[in-house]
Amino acid sequence: MASEFQRRKVAGVFEAMDADNNGFLDRSDFEALTERWVDIRGWQPGTADYERMRATMMGWWSALTALSDADHDDKVSLDELMNVVDQLPAIEDAVYETADVMFDAIDQDGDDRIAPAEHEQVVYAWKGSTDGLERVFPMLDVNGDGHLSRKEFRELWSDFWRGDDTRSPSQWMFGRY
Repeated sequence: MASEFQRRKVAGVFEAMDADNNGFLDRSDFEALTERWVDIRGWQPGTADYERMRATMMGWWSALTALSDADHDDKVSLDELMNVVDQLPAIEDAVYETADVMFDAIDQDGDDRIAPAEHEQVVYAWKGSTDGLERVFPMLDVNGDGHLSRKEFRELWSDFWRGDDTRSPSQWMFGRY
């Protein structure tokens, strides 16, 4: 069972994604997330980047509902999401696959690393705010080289969703909560 710390950090992401503030995640929330992200990047419908981002986000919605929508009502409550979080230690490969897809979506210039500005864009897309991010990225960039490599991102992403260490830098993946 997820700890109170895990629930608190996942709840922060959940609330940020719940665009209509109805207490559930549904397809429209993922469509809103997609639109915020492509808007930040300036990608227009029909372009390859737009369609790739839409496929990524809506694919994540499909996977989330398949794993967590226990009552099949086409919406996911925080409790249903936390049931998935409880399962994550057993599906490490799926967590890393999601991290790789997210890395590719965040790495706008395709240089195989995430710069602070790219991280800021994704946090803004998820939360609608970049408040405090100038202090967060240095905590994520443990080796201090100014970016996140794919390996670093995978570990941070995995530990955010599966970890329970309040001192881990991974807790700041989505900014302050």
